Amino acid sequence: MTNAQTLERTAVQGPQKLGPLTPLVGEWEGDGGVDLSYHNNDDVTGETTYFEKAVFKPIPIQENGQQVLWGLNYSMTAWRHGEEAMDPFHDEIGFLLWDKAHGQVIRNVVFGRGIAILAGSDAAVGDRTLHFNATPGDPCYGVLQNRYLLDRAEIKGFTSSFTFDDDDTFSYTSDLVLKLAAIGEEMHHTDQNTLRRVKRYHPGSEHAG
Repeated sequence: MTNAQTLERTAVQGPQKLGPLTPLVGEWEGDGGVDLSYHNNDDVTGETTYFEKAVFKPIPIQENGQQVLWGLNYSMTAWRHGEEAMDPFHDEIGFLLWDKAHGQVIRNVVFGRGIAILAGSDAAVGDRTLHFNATPGDPCYGVLQNRYLLDRAEIKGFTSSFTFDDDDTFSYTSDLVLKLAAIGEEMHHTDQNTLRRVKRYHPGSEHAG
């Protein structure tokens, strides 16, 4: 194999195949989470602090006809402070995808509460902040929710961002705009946390162990 062929192969198969998702590969923990939401039992809006674990693992290449996607499967699980030995109060699983040809990042996420969101935005290799946006009814990046939530806490919009820091941490924010039947108005259900990497995977591995 010539040097030129080696470089070409490296460019296609090397770690950067994940594009701007590359920094996420690994396992993460964060203890500074803050959830702002409506508390039904107390009929108030308040903050909940939490500990969180996140895992991002590379997946094999995905092909939709001529569309080629690289990506990660991921999970994020959170426990209220003081309840780390109990069931988590938040659990989500999904995929983060990189469409290099179209310059898009995509977040395909399902929440344990009966919510599914496909969110995305423009992005480029080397971006330090990634945005994921979705709007109910949008034929591309939209939101689905179970019947109870549609009646009692209808999702009107979703925005989220991941920001990569230089000290092997990443921070995220999430904002669900909800129309709450209990209070007769809309509110912003927000979450934010900073997580530190506790285990590395090689970005080029299809199935990290």
